[in-house]
Amino acid sequence: MIDGKRVAVVMPAYNAERTLEQTVRELPDSVDIKILVDDSSKDNTAELSEKLGVQTFIHDSNYGYGRNQQTCYREALAAGADIVVMVHPDYQYTPLLVSAMAGMVASGVYDVVLASRILGGGALKGGMPLYKYIANRALTAFQNLFLGVKLSEYHTGFRAFSRDVLQTLPLLENSDDFVFDNQMVAQSVMFGFCIGEISCPTKYFKEASSINFSRSVKYGLGVLKTTAGFVMHKAGMVRSPLYDTTGRKVSLKYYSQLTHRP
Repeated sequence: MIDGKRVAVVMPAYNAERTLEQTVRELPDSVDIKILVDDSSKDNTAELSEKLGVQTFIHDSNYGYGRNQQTCYREALAAGADIVVMVHPDYQYTPLLVSAMAGMVASGVYDVVLASRILGGGALKGGMPLYKYIANRALTAFQNLFLGVKLSEYHTGFRAFSRDVLQTLPLLENSDDFVFDNQMVAQSVMFGFCIGEISCPTKYFKEASSINFSRSVKYGLGVLKTTAGFVMHKAGMVRSPLYDTTGRKVSLKYYSQLTHRP
């Protein structure tokens, strides 16, 4: 808990058995709620998660990274979290920064906090492939221009959100794939939430998850599409559910109750 606010860490997982324990062991004491959503892994991720005392939810099929996050945020809100920090259980990002990120949100100064691999110049030192670094810089410059903000990167998977953000953004309209992350940032800008950044080292190694070249290209095209949709919606040219207040939220009731008839 930080400043009276309950902190939840959510971990979208797929085949994370080899790095999960190290990630969980380094989570700070300020974390009140630990949630892992297993996207139908082929290893023992879910079993290990439960052994480590983490609230564990298992998808009955491999729905994708975006859908996994939807479940993460829904369950964190249901558990009463005031601040939610997403940590990848592949140990690419250090869990030691969770308190710092949550504290920035708890202060009331920021609604969203992104852990940037670019600030401090640690991306290439941490092993980020050169083509990914170049694409990161190019796409970030492109989005800064058209979204009207100035961030060091949009593509980190380590981020913190206030409860209000997760209840407001129409996250059920987003992609089930990796571009979900980018859509969340664009939505946060559209809805007027204040975004802060913190420098974060990164580690690329065999066990850390990383999308291949073809998926990276698909992600890049998704970023361009997300940006175009943002610009056209803001200009009133089209109405996109991604950026509309009537879009579907993760906080909506997602189950039905049995009604007994006399």
